[in-house]
Amino acid sequence: MTGGRVSAVVFDLGGVLTESPLTAFTAYEREVGLPEGLIVRLNSTDPDTNAWARFERNELDVAGFSAAFEAEALAAGHRVEAARVLAALRGELRPAMVAAVRRLRGAGLPLALLSNNVAPMERTGPLGDLLGLFDAIVESSVEGVRKPEPEIYRRALTRLSDSVGRTIGATDCAYLDDLGINLKPARALGFSTIKVVDPAAALTELSELVGFPLDGSA
Repeated sequence: MTGGRVSAVVFDLGGVLTESPLTAFTAYEREVGLPEGLIVRLNSTDPDTNAWARFERNELDVAGFSAAFEAEALAAGHRVEAARVLAALRGELRPAMVAAVRRLRGAGLPLALLSNNVAPMERTGPLGDLLGLFDAIVESSVEGVRKPEPEIYRRALTRLSDSVGRTIGATDCAYLDDLGINLKPARALGFSTIKVVDPAAALTELSELVGFPLDGSA
């Protein structure tokens, strides 16, 4: 027991534990003269049925996504290379966030990773080491559902509960994500949500929820 308001933590990956792909999207847009924010707008248009949504549910392969996404961009009046967009998804791990996960693990809190992705995560290298700290990993490309669909949050709770051998409900959990659209359904289910804009500020919020510091201080 930690004495905090929550007794388990669920993390998003991109933009939370790793650097946000939005930074790389913007760099690409500036490099080739696309309107800033175009890629995000394309991904937000028809968010349940667009190329990105279907790719994250594993309904399209890379070639299918590339064709569909580039067609959506053309329909919006721009040429976008899907390969460059996909390359932007590989963000570097954030050391402070990784250290916080290790401290939570050391304190015995159940941990889950809940990620929208386009292929199962690699279980090797630094990312593999990080994934090994989680009791449950739920990936949209494996599940066939994605955030912000409420079902994927329920699956994360079920997997986490099964892994630790006791029921963990939404009200027991903090959930960290960098996108408000993904936080809204989690909050509706009862999660304590943290929007990650500045990682240090997010860790301060999480420290308050779990009842002990996560920034390395005593």
